Amino acid sequence: MPIRGLGRIYRRGQVYWVQYSHRGRTWRESSGSTAKRDATRLLKRRLGEIGRGRLVGADAERTMFEDLAQLLFADYEVNGRKSLARAKQATEHLRRHFGRCHAMDITTDRVSAYIRDRLEDPERRAKPATVRNELAALGRMFTLGVRAGRVTNRPYFPSVEVRNTRSGFFEEADLRAVLAYLPAHLRPAIEFAYLTGWRIGEVKSLTWRQVDFLGGMVRLEPGTTKNQDGRTFPFRALPALSLLLNSQRQLTSALEQETGQIVPWVFHNGGRPLRDFRDAWSRACSLACVPGRLVHDLRRTAVRNLERAGVPRSVAMKLSGHRTESIFRRYAIVAEADLVEGVQKLAALPQAGGRLVGRDVSPTAPVSEGSSTVVAQSGVSAVEPNNAETDKSLSGKTAGSRTRTCTGFRPADFKSAASAIPPSRLQCVARRAALGRALSARARWMSSRFALRRSTSLVHPRSRLIAIDFSTACVASSQRPSPV
Repeated sequence: MPIRGLGRIYRRGQVYWVQYSHRGRTWRESSGSTAKRDATRLLKRRLGEIGRGRLVGADAERTMFEDLAQLLFADYEVNGRKSLARAKQATEHLRRHFGRCHAMDITTDRVSAYIRDRLEDPERRAKPATVRNELAALGRMFTLGVRAGRVTNRPYFPSVEVRNTRSGFFEEADLRAVLAYLPAHLRPAIEFAYLTGWRIGEVKSLTWRQVDFLGGMVRLEPGTTKNQDGRTFPFRALPALSLLLNSQRQLTSALEQETGQIVPWVFHNGGRPLRDFRDAWSRACSLACVPGRLVHDLRRTAVRNLERAGVPRSVAMKLSGHRTESIFRRYAIVAEADLVEGVQKLAALPQAGGRLVGRDVSPTAPVSEGSSTVVAQSGVSAVEPNNAETDKSLSGKTAGSRTRTCTGFRPADFKSAASAIPPSRLQCVARRAALGRALSARARWMSSRFALRRSTSLVHPRSRLIAIDFSTACVASSQRPSPV
């Protein structure tokens, strides 16, 4: 007799079926077998999934990788994403590894094997950034599959560390050298990208209707940029850019009169739009002794120039078309000349670039002043007066030399402060016994930056100490204070 809540097994013809309930809905599923034990095994698996709160079901088990890929393509087409071609390219690599797999069989360990194969295969070795993009496409497939009810969960995908921090920029002399080896029709576009920091795709597609000579503005319409935002650049405020656009307008007008055709593009090759020029660019960089430079380095250079000019970051982002400050900071590369200039400014500071003014800072050299001697050892030692007459004048009795080591100071700092005190100051402060009596044992051996142990101030009642305070460079001599 079937137990309520545990489902049942029945037969249709020669095939056994299972029936179970989940969240108020009755599910019936064929075991595809004429053996009852197969149906029992299927029912137990479904009840276990219900107990774990994650029912897979027959639909999810039948979902293939290709079904998820079609969901991805449909999502890109519906939302009008420009990277559909890149997504299809990534899917081709994924299809070689998961093309015949059910979605449930794409697990974490299989994805890890795919990453290892892509990074280590000598024939189809890929960069880490490429593998990361392919994993992003696979993850998007599963996300859409969960939303559509084709899969029950999205498995964990290992991450791939990418270290491709973009670097590189042009100094003006380097750019001029590259321009000298470029074809004439490419030079204006490169100069425009260098001055504005716009992407080269935006520069190549720029038309004259986007240039307002009366208002002195050049505009990019919303939806034509990478982040879909519009952009405006006031070229009249930049004389070099204004001269460039006016020269290009005159050249285009002369070409239109000569050919009798309208040229809509600002930068063109004899009236035709600019095409891919990577070969010409690579050749020019090699001849200019700056191999390996990218056209996108012009964009980073423009961002760095805006930073150097002190343009507020929010304004600079509007001009260059960056949406987030993280990307903006990533492009703001410091040139070596800037580093040299920063170190030169540091060297101009007396306390940073200067040297100690001819003092002996050897750790064992004593610094004597009058009847007092300060010896710098591994710690900082304060030695009470060794002169019997001086000690007698202060207390009426002669005391031998007693040394207390005070940790927390550097010997060089101790001696520098001691040698900076003139003899008159020592005599003046020595007579200020009232100040010494007012200081507690803790306060006398503490400065604003250094903390001394309390035990260093508790000495014999008849002893006298010369305490050097680093914050005021004073010396105080007094009777032993009362314990705190």
